[in-house]
Amino acid sequence: MTENDQAFFLPESAESTLASEAAAEFKESNELPLLIAVVKPGDSAFTEEELAELAPVGEALPGVELSSGETLADVMTSQFIPAVPNEDATAVLLPLNLDTASVNASDDDGQRLVNSLVEDVRAFLADEFGDMDADFFVSGPAAIAADLGGAFAGIDLTLLLVAVVLVFIILIFVYRSLYLPIAVLITAIAALCAAVLVVYNLALKDVFDLNGQTQGILSILVIGATTDYSLLVVSRYRDELKEDVTPIQALANSVKGVWEPILASGGTVIAGLLALLLSDLSSTASLGPIAAIGIIFSMLAALTLLPGLLMIFGNKFARAVFWPAKLPEKADDPDGIDGHGIWSRWARIVGKNDRRVWVGSLILLVALAAFAPTFQAQGTSQTEQFVDRPDSVIGFDILGDKFDVGSVEPIEVVISNDAVDAAIEEISAIDGVESVTPTVDPESVPEGMPEGMPADAEGMPADAEGMPADAEGMPADAEGMPADAEGMPADAEGMPAGEMPAGMPGAQQEGEPLVIDNRVLLSVSTSMPSGDTAAAGVVQQIRDIAHELDSESLVGGASAQNLDTQQTARSDLFKIIPVVLIIIMVMLVILLRSFVAPLLLVLANILSFASAMGISAIIFNWILDHPGADASVPLYAFVFLVALGIDYTIFLMARVREESEEVGTRKGLLRGLAVTGGVITSAGIVLAATFGALAVIPLLFMLQLAIIVPLGLLIDTFIVRTSLIAGLVHDIGDPVWWPRKIEPKSEKASDEAEIPTYA
Repeated sequence: MTENDQAFFLPESAESTLASEAAAEFKESNELPLLIAVVKPGDSAFTEEELAELAPVGEALPGVELSSGETLADVMTSQFIPAVPNEDATAVLLPLNLDTASVNASDDDGQRLVNSLVEDVRAFLADEFGDMDADFFVSGPAAIAADLGGAFAGIDLTLLLVAVVLVFIILIFVYRSLYLPIAVLITAIAALCAAVLVVYNLALKDVFDLNGQTQGILSILVIGATTDYSLLVVSRYRDELKEDVTPIQALANSVKGVWEPILASGGTVIAGLLALLLSDLSSTASLGPIAAIGIIFSMLAALTLLPGLLMIFGNKFARAVFWPAKLPEKADDPDGIDGHGIWSRWARIVGKNDRRVWVGSLILLVALAAFAPTFQAQGTSQTEQFVDRPDSVIGFDILGDKFDVGSVEPIEVVISNDAVDAAIEEISAIDGVESVTPTVDPESVPEGMPEGMPADAEGMPADAEGMPADAEGMPADAEGMPADAEGMPADAEGMPAGEMPAGMPGAQQEGEPLVIDNRVLLSVSTSMPSGDTAAAGVVQQIRDIAHELDSESLVGGASAQNLDTQQTARSDLFKIIPVVLIIIMVMLVILLRSFVAPLLLVLANILSFASAMGISAIIFNWILDHPGADASVPLYAFVFLVALGIDYTIFLMARVREESEEVGTRKGLLRGLAVTGGVITSAGIVLAATFGALAVIPLLFMLQLAIIVPLGLLIDTFIVRTSLIAGLVHDIGDPVWWPRKIEPKSEKASDEAEIPTYA
């Protein structure tokens, strides 16, 4: 069962969460607005006859049959749907209020009713009124929520197929074999199936929350990580086959040689991911254990299933798995560096120019990292979350231009009755606030006034001139109203231009404020939509005023939820990053049995992350012109880049440590660099490609991760590991293992050789 509503993931202690609970006491039900915007092609004005033709639309909508078997009327809080034109009649609004609890209920597949409801309404309008000379856009908070959920609907299979195809193509080039890519992908898919089975059952037991975003990341992470670990196993197996041993012995030796770095790498990633449990956003916190489960199955599959697949042809024909490629012959090289193509040549370049190599790469990385502070992660508006422009976004833009939509989801203030008058006065003075209205006690509403219809709504004449004759409680002499335009004033006389219709949230009512436990609920309408980033600033100002007047006051609503989500994400960033770094440092100290090397590796990975954020800022700000990024993007990027990026450093340094015990640190570094260069580079490209597949999800958050993470992985693969770390470790030599002393077994160790000096 998945959940994509960000309010669902806020902590119980968040002010907007507490405000929502307090405000519920003042309402019979919570409402989720669904707004239908109607415009003519070319933005021309509607004639009186055309406006009259739109009235039956509002009458017919409650009878729409939903996929759930209900009708739209069953989930609406009011059956009255007026057709409201704006001032110049270039747009018409049909507002519906849905019962939040009803439309948020999930079906047997775990999908919320609102998702199918919006599609049902769109299909109805297209079928029944598609021949009208007008365009209908189903929008508002309900439609945006549905389109947000729809961005993930059916995307799992597409995402998986894209990732698998990319990995398969890369493996074909890496192995030049027909069987090995298939064996590796079978291993990866088996790991993913096992992980999904466990995660799904734990989610059913409410162990953690599961959403579409987390599902997509889990698929990518498991496919990429399993492939990486498999590459390491196959590479070591191919090297072992060069020795005079049987294939089964070579495979046993390869598993023996790689299990420690794989477990160390996977353990580091798991520990880093579990640090996400410290997040106050349950969507982020749940990603930690979910992704950790995926990594566990990735390691198990690579160390158990893959070796079985490699021996599927038996000991006699085991080498057939590499066909049609030929196994390389053992190189006649006393240094153990040659025989690895371009990486052998690069290792010798590093050996002769170590200081130039690491200093040059350091300068490049620092230059890129200098742009990291320009990365804009202050959050985005509701409509800016989408990469494309779905129906709801187009409609919301129309509503923003043509109507006052700030009252659709008002800011809610629960404050003591003693401070109400002062709160209304001070909040009304805030720039961006249109109106502040208290919830009215129904018993104090004058007789004959329909519920939700303001008696003194601004711009509404006392005799309701221009209102429909048959509207409940409305006068029978509705001037300017054609007989067949039921519920619709032909000239909109009496309807304030561009204003939301009566009955919508925020409309004023005549009567005494409703007081419960000496508290009053105020609805604050703003000049901007609730999902706009500017609304967050208004919320903060309202909170400052309300808290000063009443320390126990609460400010909530959709705008406040957005603000709390972004603030919580920023707080998580500064809380989780130090924990992840400490965890990685401890794991590296245990693996390498050193303090200097782990410190250098952690600092290098921090620089790698900063440079990835810097180049991403350049791309987002000046090339793609993105509106910004969600505040959680840097945290997700950090965890994936540092926790996963450290994998390649572990693969390299584990081999360097192994070789250093034989021939000394400098020769060991060159050997390790040459031997692991191909496999680590392939692994980096594979993981970058799989994360790049996230771009198929049409949401800005996922697109940005699909750019940042691959960029960071490629920087780490081609610059940090091969140049910065390799050059630095070779330049430092044995002291890099302090406090452990290296005593090479081979007499050929040459760490005492002269270190090149530079002018």
